[in-house]
Amino acid sequence: MVEDEATIAASIAARLRSEGFQVEIARDGGAAVDLCRTYNPDLVVLDLMLPGLDGLEVCRRIQRDRQIPVLMLTARDSESDLEVGLGVGADDYMTKPFSPRELVARVRALLRRADRATPDFGDPIRLGTLVVDPATRTVTLEGRDVHLTATEFDLLHRLAQTPHVVYARRRLLAEVWGYREGAGERTVDSHVRAIRKKLGPRLIRTAHGIGYALDTNALK
Repeated sequence: MVEDEATIAASIAARLRSEGFQVEIARDGGAAVDLCRTYNPDLVVLDLMLPGLDGLEVCRRIQRDRQIPVLMLTARDSESDLEVGLGVGADDYMTKPFSPRELVARVRALLRRADRATPDFGDPIRLGTLVVDPATRTVTLEGRDVHLTATEFDLLHRLAQTPHVVYARRRLLAEVWGYREGAGERTVDSHVRAIRKKLGPRLIRTAHGIGYALDTNALK
């Protein structure tokens, strides 16, 4: 748990401990990086605004060592801040104030997802100039490699398995993130925006009021 506000850190840590989790607290970015190297945590709850190294730089550094599920907390709700956070490897975010019950639910879901993240040795999906390879977890577009975060890859792979099929946000939350409740639909929107920046604005089509579909017409 990385949070510089002592009362918030203590409250979240107490709730997580009451649910059976072991929790270590860091109050600044440098301490967070050191704690991650010492304890090799299963998941990091990371505040965006920190003294010293901010949450974005902390996320970059801990993901550089090994991929760790990261749930980012932010008092800001700007799309650019959230997209940068997701772009450096955060799996999800929550905007303060939030429900402790929902935070625990998201932590459990991200841990379940990490536990079942075994390699998928299925065949590469080839859609025009786009290739999504689950075995190597790589994406190429028009022959060039495109770096996606772990969650971006999982979302793109799910959509690419059945192109043109519209997936409701709640279905994507369940199948990609493992969330059993519908909270967090904006997380899907933010990840779609991040993928569009890397692969082009037309690849993922919005079905207004419903969700998203991968549109192979954009690859012609």
